[in-house]
Amino acid sequence: MAITRKEVAEKLIAYFDNRLSLPELVDWAEEAVREGEFAEENGSSSLRDVVARIGLADVKAFGLDWEDHKEMLRELGYKAKVIVQPQP
Repeated sequence: MAITRKEVAEKLIAYFDNRLSLPELVDWAEEAVREGEFAEENGSSSLRDVVARIGLADVKAFGLDWEDHKEMLRELGYKAKVIVQPQP
């Protein structure tokens, strides 16, 4: 089954919500690049590029900052919104 933009966005959201650790996110991305088929539109490679970038997030020199995440989500057709609330 082809990996979609929605699936990638859901993985990033799960990471932001602490439902997925960075190592789990990176493992998923590395596996997706190795084995995955990507549902690209119009011959674009941006989806594969975003997943490949996520796969490098555990390498210090290639770590992801907030701007990187916002840009990846934008490339996937999403807009990031931050909600800050006090801890319970």
